[in-house]
Amino acid sequence: MIKKFYDLYVLKHPIKVLIFLLLGISFLAFYSTKLEIDASAETLLLDDDKDLQFTRTISKRYYNPNFLLVTYKPNGDLLSEKSLNKIKNISDELLKLEKIESITSILNVPLLQSPVQELTQLVNNIKTLSSKDIDKTLVKKEFLESEIYKNNLVSLDFTTTALLLNLKNDDKYIELLEKRNSLLSKKRENKITKEEIKELQKTIIEFKNHRDIQRVKDHENIEAIRTILSKYQNKNSSLFLGGVNMIADDIVGFVKNDLLIYGSTLVLLLILILWIIFRQTIWIILPIIICTLSVVSTAGTLGLFGWEVTVISSNFIALQLIITISIVLHLVVRYRELSAKYTKSSQYKLVINTILSKLNPSFFAIITTIAGFGSLVLSGIQPVKNLGWMMSTGIAISLLIAFIVFPAILIMLKRVNATNESKFKLGIISGSTHLVEKRGPSIIIGSILLVIFSLTGASKLIVENSFINYFKKSTEIYKGMEVIDEHLGGTTPLDVILTFNSNEEPTVEVKEEINKEEIEDDFDSFDEEYEEETNDAQYWFSEDKMKAITKVHDYLNTLPEVGKVQSLATLLKIGKLLNKGEDLDGFKLALLYNKLPIEYKQIILDPYINIEHNQARISIRIVDSNPNLRRNDLINKINKELDTVINDSSIEHRLSNLMILYNNMLQSLFDSQIKTLGFVVAILFIMFLILFKSLKIAIIAILANIVPISIIFGIMGWFNIPLDIMTITIAAISIGIGVDDTIHYIHRFYEEYKKDHNYLNAMKRSHESIGYAMTYTSLVVIVGFSILVLSNLIPTIYFGVLTVVVMITILASALLLLPRLLILFKPYGSKVKSHV
Repeated sequence: MIKKFYDLYVLKHPIKVLIFLLLGISFLAFYSTKLEIDASAETLLLDDDKDLQFTRTISKRYYNPNFLLVTYKPNGDLLSEKSLNKIKNISDELLKLEKIESITSILNVPLLQSPVQELTQLVNNIKTLSSKDIDKTLVKKEFLESEIYKNNLVSLDFTTTALLLNLKNDDKYIELLEKRNSLLSKKRENKITKEEIKELQKTIIEFKNHRDIQRVKDHENIEAIRTILSKYQNKNSSLFLGGVNMIADDIVGFVKNDLLIYGSTLVLLLILILWIIFRQTIWIILPIIICTLSVVSTAGTLGLFGWEVTVISSNFIALQLIITISIVLHLVVRYRELSAKYTKSSQYKLVINTILSKLNPSFFAIITTIAGFGSLVLSGIQPVKNLGWMMSTGIAISLLIAFIVFPAILIMLKRVNATNESKFKLGIISGSTHLVEKRGPSIIIGSILLVIFSLTGASKLIVENSFINYFKKSTEIYKGMEVIDEHLGGTTPLDVILTFNSNEEPTVEVKEEINKEEIEDDFDSFDEEYEEETNDAQYWFSEDKMKAITKVHDYLNTLPEVGKVQSLATLLKIGKLLNKGEDLDGFKLALLYNKLPIEYKQIILDPYINIEHNQARISIRIVDSNPNLRRNDLINKINKELDTVINDSSIEHRLSNLMILYNNMLQSLFDSQIKTLGFVVAILFIMFLILFKSLKIAIIAILANIVPISIIFGIMGWFNIPLDIMTITIAAISIGIGVDDTIHYIHRFYEEYKKDHNYLNAMKRSHESIGYAMTYTSLVVIVGFSILVLSNLIPTIYFGVLTVVVMITILASALLLLPRLLILFKPYGSKVKSHV
């Protein structure tokens, strides 16, 4: 049937077939221009994470504006006129940008202790550094001692400060995001109606369109900010830009750059390798044509179905090229082998026999590769799932295009004689043949030692990675995060949310020692308003709440992994200084809540309390670059010890924000690795049984793949390379790609064994034939993955290096361990059995 298809269509009407195929690829090429890149924080989160919904809820309840951060370190005094003027000039220019609503800096934050004033006077007379008659000595002292500003707005050594660029809210984006997430939640819970499904599809399209427009604006805004900052960047001062929007924008740039570099560099390397191996122009041009058509088709398919490229899938072009060239190389080597063996055969016979002899093993090899990538859909991380779907689709496209274009083009050409035999042997084949024949026990012992190395290394595996270490030290992201981490209180946000569940009517605690006359003198105006606007807000600040918040705040401050802690307790500590050393009572806190100007209230109150929901928020920033940081251990420690610290059953506590979400993703990787690898091994074993129809051969084949794959865990464990969103995919991908060699070798070994029923001779002949194709394809794969070291993203570099090591080990296993096991266990017996 297959031969009939090729005879009636591909080989009889090659031009028509190619035109039809090119029309389809042209259609996909149009959609390849619509391929999108997503570098948002959502690509690092779990789909069904309950903490994600809680974090989103908390984000809506507290004043939490989107912002960018500029760090400024002058060469001289931070409070000198020169430094202050530079901050003012930078601020004035930045405020002209459309996306920036306001800027918080040392110039305009409220000075509560410069000098210390009575609380009632302070409310109506808040000064800033821009006010007249400011004593800079007092200002410096306040910045260095104030719980609000030290290690936050200014560094502890008073050499670095921050400018907080508050961005304008995108209400439409928030509205669409919440609507989409709400409908997706219903869909996951199987509670969605048909009408809501249509509404979800419409909302997703509307959300993506709006998001893409805003991303362009965000990029333009960030570029404009950098242009302004560059004018003030010199040897006398250093400026760095940071913030979530900036990181996302830069990552998009990294991904685009990686796609370009991977594609262009790999094509050039492929041309060089193909020339070194074959020394014939046709075997350079034809593989490159097939690779190009495959990549364009896959990119178009991704664009057509709206699958977005993320950091994890940014290497899909490299993967696509590598897998496609592997398919084509097997066809080329087989054609050349037949051409050299049957010198009188026609082009038709050479082409049809090449296709028919390679279709079966290539099909099963590709199916196993798809199984490897397909296992990634079991992950709880959406971008990992998408990579599985993307590559499974791409590989299927590569197989289809290769087995249509290769014969269609060759049949129109004259017979290509393998006259320019390559001398590119490297001694690998002869060396491995000698080892299999003479050093069989050593191969088995070496394999056992490799497994021991891998198992001991696997026991040392950790799921831990600092976000800052995702980037090269030369990148703007790393430099900015490093300054914030080391000088301005840390980068990774973590919140402790306290919910007060007391059913008692809230009361305001008033200290007995406060004289009634003092209250009347100090709060005449407040009492009038208090009587007019009696509401729950004025009664919320009870002594019990203040004590609980303060205890949690102080406890968190003792943790070495914590950079900066801010909460209502921050204000309470400052308020005590302003209140002649006495704690602020409920009346005075209510005064601040009602009378404090909105711009200052948004800095010191609104981010930390929500009276409507009877909650308080303690905001923490974790020092992400701390080498001793163990996120999961820290989170468990805080959760456990908070029960003791609070010691009140009526107060609930829950951790929230990016630290929790990121840790949840990391912790899911262990489970994900076990599931994906287990799935791949199971599927491969079943496929081997179907393909070879022999339990013994299936076991040999699976052992020959598991042993080399296990080296990943040994290397990562012994060299302290953590599991992360990229390295988690290596095992499944490598076993999917590497199993090709196993299938092709066993298929050829059986064909050679049938000639004389001699296992040793079959091994030698297999090495001298399919062995070269395996070596060539492995060389291409190794070179292809090695270019990933050019990325700015450290996980991608790890992915490339580790995959290169694994592919070298897989080739060694296919040329050494696999044939040795076949010779040792003699799965075919003394009689030939049909199994392929």
